[in-house]
Amino acid sequence: MEVSASASRRRNNSICIKISLLILVIFHFSSTITAIRKDVGFQIIHPCKTTVQGRYLLSDDNGYVCNAASVNSRSRCCPQRGEKFSCHGCNLLSQCCNSYEYCVSCCLNPALISKEQVLKMKVAKPTTARTYSSVFDYCAGRCRHSSESVVHENAYISDFHHCFSLSSNSSGKNSTLTEARLSGINVVVGRQGESCNSVCKSRGQSCVPINLWCLIVVTLFRNI
Repeated sequence: MEVSASASRRRNNSICIKISLLILVIFHFSSTITAIRKDVGFQIIHPCKTTVQGRYLLSDDNGYVCNAASVNSRSRCCPQRGEKFSCHGCNLLSQCCNSYEYCVSCCLNPALISKEQVLKMKVAKPTTARTYSSVFDYCAGRCRHSSESVVHENAYISDFHHCFSLSSNSSGKNSTLTEARLSGINVVVGRQGESCNSVCKSRGQSCVPINLWCLIVVTLFRNI
């Protein structure tokens, strides 16, 4: 009986030792995995909204412009290098640019466009139209087309036809913008059918080298 009891105690001790070792092993690997998770962590990716109009360039909602090849494939964001809210090729007085992507980037600058005003604006004229959900949505839509940058509904006034200024029904503001865009230009109005060259010469003025621009300016002021 004593032999049997002693053997039983040895088996129990052996089982306890094995259980203790198993617990230590599990605790060791558990702490190692936890440490790895804390050290490495899981990086939260914030996806960007981007423009899709250009063939080579695009701008994201962070205010950066880049080429399509350099966009992060996971976040769809531009690399955060270079100038943020770049206004390259933009006239800050008229708030018009010669590039769609840089127009969007410049428009996103909170110093130029008020977020509070933008979020209250409607996308279209009907009272049932929705309002803009973000400044990026406004800039992406506003820079794409503007009635103030076209003449006769089928031609652009100039290369700076991507505009982001807040639309206004105020005639005073519109006249101020018109004066700013035509600053330094002497406008001469001629009779219908008369060429730009003959009109300028008859008034003793030097003609603009590009006759089309002269024609557009004359036409604009006839309609004002």
